[in-house]
Amino acid sequence: MLIEGPAVTHFSRHIAPHVDAEIAESRRLEASGAVAASFTHLERAHVLGQASTVQHVRVHLQMLAWSLRHRVWKELRGQVLRVIGAATKTALGWVPTGNTGGADISPFQPLPVPPDLARVIASARCPHGTPRDGS
Repeated sequence: MLIEGPAVTHFSRHIAPHVDAEIAESRRLEASGAVAASFTHLERAHVLGQASTVQHVRVHLQMLAWSLRHRVWKELRGQVLRVIGAATKTALGWVPTGNTGGADISPFQPLPVPPDLARVIASARCPHGTPRDGS
């Protein structure tokens, strides 16, 4: 069994509230009928949490549940594979930065990280909570 090291544990702990916020916004939008927009927030949660095994698997499980609720079978099949990949590959660092995690994107395709999410990720990685380069 792979155990997350201190740096990843720090990151996981500090990124979790931001992942939580994106998941909460996804749920709010889904409840209001904005189904496509709700999945976009799950994708944002994925970008934020993909460097943490716990958060990465958690977001893919949320995506899997979303695809079940909305009967999006291609997404469901893709999420089953991605849950397995997130659980087994994240701790090894085998994640393409910026990938949004949906079945419409190759699980190996890196993508640009939106600037607002890049700032949150940088802050969560910094041991003192704030990046020193001013970003």
